[in-house]
Amino acid sequence: MTERTAWRETARDRARPVAPAPDRAALRAAALAHLARFGTTSAGLRQVLERQVQRWGRRAASAGLPSEDVAAQLARALDDIAPVVRDMADLGAVDDAAFAQSRARSLTRTGRSRRAVEAHLAARGVAGDLAETVLDDALGARGGEGRDTELAAALVFARRRRAGPFAPPCDAEPAGEAESGQAAEAAARRRRLVLEAMARAGFGRAVAEAALDMDPAEAEDRIIRMKSA
Repeated sequence: MTERTAWRETARDRARPVAPAPDRAALRAAALAHLARFGTTSAGLRQVLERQVQRWGRRAASAGLPSEDVAAQLARALDDIAPVVRDMADLGAVDDAAFAQSRARSLTRTGRSRRAVEAHLAARGVAGDLAETVLDDALGARGGEGRDTELAAALVFARRRRAGPFAPPCDAEPAGEAESGQAAEAAARRRRLVLEAMARAGFGRAVAEAALDMDPAEAEDRIIRMKSA
């Protein structure tokens, strides 16, 4: 935000009266409006409502309300957030397990590793034990069915990079030994770079190597099976 924009917002806030801080009814309405558009977790909804209350506090302070009045109203509004979030959970409008399961499947189908999915869920407030249970249910247990899912996700990643079974075919054979050596060196470098990218994305070395070495027809079949599961 530029200094001029900040000045304009401050001037505008001072030019109009500030309504009281959101009460429980207002927070409930805001929660329902948000949930009608976005899926989230209990922690995510709490953050949304906290930001709304804090925005009110900044407007109230800019409008010149006494600091003690702002603080008292902020405290009351913040205290009302937890009951509203619990109400949403009781209604089924917020379901951390359902959110985690849906997000885990959708992210995996776009080529995210299990480790990346775990980090995504943790960032959105899904508890670690719940995330582990949901991932086992949605993607399969580690070392079993989960490995096949992880391999399929790695194949989707490789396809985006046009690597491994999805690498474009060479148009011509190297003319001599020197060119053949250069081509092999370039191919090895490309493979190393893709493996490094897959490692950064959370894929283990064994899974990444298996994905890059797979037959193209089998690779496509595994992706189709994973996305249709």
